[in-house]
Amino acid sequence: MESFVTVEPGVRVFVQDLLPTGNKTILFIHGWPLSHKQFEYQYDVLPSMGVRCIGMDWRGFGNSDKPYTGYSLDRLADDIRAVIDAKQLQNITLAGHSAGGALAVRYMTRHQGHGVTKLVLIDAQGPGSVPQQAANSFIAQTLSDRPALLVGLTNQFFFKYITAPFSDWFFQVGLQGAGWATAAVMATLRDQNVRNDLPQINVPTLIIHGIHDQVVPFANAQEMHRLIRGSILVPFQYSGHASFLDERERFNQVVMQFIS
Repeated sequence: MESFVTVEPGVRVFVQDLLPTGNKTILFIHGWPLSHKQFEYQYDVLPSMGVRCIGMDWRGFGNSDKPYTGYSLDRLADDIRAVIDAKQLQNITLAGHSAGGALAVRYMTRHQGHGVTKLVLIDAQGPGSVPQQAANSFIAQTLSDRPALLVGLTNQFFFKYITAPFSDWFFQVGLQGAGWATAAVMATLRDQNVRNDLPQINVPTLIIHGIHDQVVPFANAQEMHRLIRGSILVPFQYSGHASFLDERERFNQVVMQFIS
């Protein structure tokens, strides 16, 4: 089932809800600069295991409205709260990838974990900000040749070989975003971070991270693990920045074990 949720006057975000009668619920938060579609290989499998899978597009990306403003961590976390309230979600697992991991962390502290009983952080951005030089380069590329930026990101994301058609699919997912939103979120990731949020998380937390990640180094996951009390860190030996695609079968198994 597909729908839109109004998160503030004039701004709607897109929501895909698979298996509304599932006995477990995961709300997936995508990474920069993608959309809910990045989790296709979770949506293909997890509902058959009884899991309700909900994917939302950030404002500015995918099928959501694309306002010119509203791309701070706080505002994007508030959008997550609007979806959780609109769908009346309770006792869910919140799963965030890359920058979506930072958003999930900010949601947990800003909204006191409302509706969430477990947290999954996937190749997540944190604890620090994106280094200024790298962020500025991404912003400049976004505003001058965004297709070239997306091709470069595709090459950085994966550890395993991907086919040309798969690379093109990934590229098209990124192209759905607005250029201004792509640049604005990267500026947010440069200027803000969730380091101080991490010690406040008090729900069971699973950290999945590819050891070959070229975007968010594995050392960041180790630091995150140290800062989140009682968290579980599972290294993915054959993954880069997209463990949910590089090792999709193992990823699905690890997540299912965690939420069971």
